[in-house]
Amino acid sequence: MLTNGTRFSEMTGGAPADLNSDPGGAFSCFGGKITGRTIEALPGKRLVQAWRAESWDPGIYSVVRFELSQNGETTRLTLDQHGFPDGEGGHLEQGWKAMYWEPLRKLLG
Repeated sequence: MLTNGTRFSEMTGGAPADLNSDPGGAFSCFGGKITGRTIEALPGKRLVQAWRAESWDPGIYSVVRFELSQNGETTRLTLDQHGFPDGEGGHLEQGWKAMYWEPLRKLLG
């Protein structure tokens, strides 16, 4: 879901997504509201991106790391994001929940 634009778009409500998981590859999602570059992609293990919201000042990026780990018969997905602008933490927390975690939970049941 995190590296396939078509599947990501379907999961999150249909806004266009172009996801490139090659290191250095550009990505955009939610119709360009989020853009950035892939830093590292280890299938089934980790995805690291330089990530920015459309509303942030030019040149401002945060680092987002998705980490996958086996947890018994399930997989745990952990998110770490740092380097975002002051005052954005609450907005980002709400956005991650509404735009990623709830749709993913609904999809996976």
